[in-house]
Amino acid sequence: MERLPLFLRLLRRRTRNGPPARYDVHRDVGLPVPAADRSPMLTDHYAPVTAEPCPTVLIRAPYVRSGFPWNYLYGVLFAEQGFHVLLQSTRGAGGSGGTFHAWVNETADGRAAVEWLRKQDWFTGELYTLGASYMAYTQSALALDPPPEWRGAVQQVGHNDPHDFFWRGGAFGLERALVGGLALFQSSALTSGDLLRAALRLKFRLRQATHDVPLIDAYPRVLGGRRPAFEEWLAHPEPEFWRDADMTEAAGAMEVPVSLSTGWWDLSIDQTLEQYARLRAAGRDVDLLIGPWTHTSSLEKGWAEIFSQALRRLRGKQSPYAVRVHVGGAGEWRDLPSWPPPGTRAAPRSFVDTPVTFHYDPADPTPSIGGPLQSPTQGQVDNADLEKRPDVLVLTEEPLAEALTVMGQVTATVDATTTAASGDLFVRLCDVDPAGRSLNICDGLTRIPAEGPTHIDLGPTAHVFRPGHRLRLLVAGGAHPRFLRNYGTGEPPGRATEMRATDTTIRTAALNLTLV
Repeated sequence: MERLPLFLRLLRRRTRNGPPARYDVHRDVGLPVPAADRSPMLTDHYAPVTAEPCPTVLIRAPYVRSGFPWNYLYGVLFAEQGFHVLLQSTRGAGGSGGTFHAWVNETADGRAAVEWLRKQDWFTGELYTLGASYMAYTQSALALDPPPEWRGAVQQVGHNDPHDFFWRGGAFGLERALVGGLALFQSSALTSGDLLRAALRLKFRLRQATHDVPLIDAYPRVLGGRRPAFEEWLAHPEPEFWRDADMTEAAGAMEVPVSLSTGWWDLSIDQTLEQYARLRAAGRDVDLLIGPWTHTSSLEKGWAEIFSQALRRLRGKQSPYAVRVHVGGAGEWRDLPSWPPPGTRAAPRSFVDTPVTFHYDPADPTPSIGGPLQSPTQGQVDNADLEKRPDVLVLTEEPLAEALTVMGQVTATVDATTTAASGDLFVRLCDVDPAGRSLNICDGLTRIPAEGPTHIDLGPTAHVFRPGHRLRLLVAGGAHPRFLRNYGTGEPPGRATEMRATDTTIRTAALNLTLV
């Protein structure tokens, strides 16, 4: 094994944000570990410099060997605490042999990696898994055929169901498909510089690529060429196409102890909470951490909490909490016995009792600002500019006389009709302070049905609306490019070129809160 490169050694000295190192760290890079089809999966081994036996942590994803930050956050920081850490490029990605297919082969190849581990003289038979996003998915895939050496799983800002990830609410998640595609399709680029150049291309070409039509010919500008997988995602809104990739049941039946973490504006917080509910109902050892984070900021602003939770699980220690959530508005952490906490009650609130109409033009789509994005406006932001647009309906209550604590799922029920063949409803709950600053709390989008009321899942929250603050509903016909704009014609979105503006009439709108 060799010493860490100078860059990583300097990071260890200058960016300490956690417990002191227990060991020095050496590494081997590019180890060929046979996949299930015998293709070599390139693997980097970060090891504590010690003769003592140490547990092993396995981390698998297409992009995990691309360099910073994964080599530091996962390779170095956990190895120096006394773990053998394996960062493994999945089949066909990151220099590994074979052909990469997202969400395919991860169960068999995960088992193949464990089979290789059994032959290593430093492997103690004590295995843990760890990681964020796709790294969390590969852990759920391993649960389909769990090895006996598996002792615990740490799944951070993860997803288990790709169909729900891309098509939740009935509209295609365009931004996450393009940004996620950048990580997956550029995974053959092993350097941070290559990924940076790809990210810059996406940044400067994203607007044109997401506004030009047809989308099928516009998107290659940001992904460096045609990507058959992206075109498959776009062409298949039906759940049946994604069934084999859905790890919801496997993730919810894990027998090993599990630590879950997510953010209020993560891309798939609902999937994490469903996994938590399934594990808890099955009587499993599971703890849950939810912070004021997005998909990416959880490993930046939230690193101290995320790292502490992971380290406890990897050391086999009991968590001091069952559920720990950050409560917005109060600016504090709360430990709860479960999620949602016991004693909550439903509380409907009416926002519209006389019809109102707004206009939506897909040629000038309502933009996505704030919330579960992967762009600079992600997370919680002031919605003032968005609320000034003529295609946004703003419904605001009177100031509260006393505090209102919301803790649980938020939904909206809207009786709406649209003049086009197809229309969407985007609904967002905001907290408006006495100065007029409007901060987004949670939101959701769904397609307007042909008949009956529209039910929109706005997601979960833990938030205190303080006295003098006002609840606001923001309603629009979309949030582009977070969700692919509805062209108003009902055509398949990939090759559609015709756009039809629509007038949407809201007859009634009610918010359904969960209060404590």
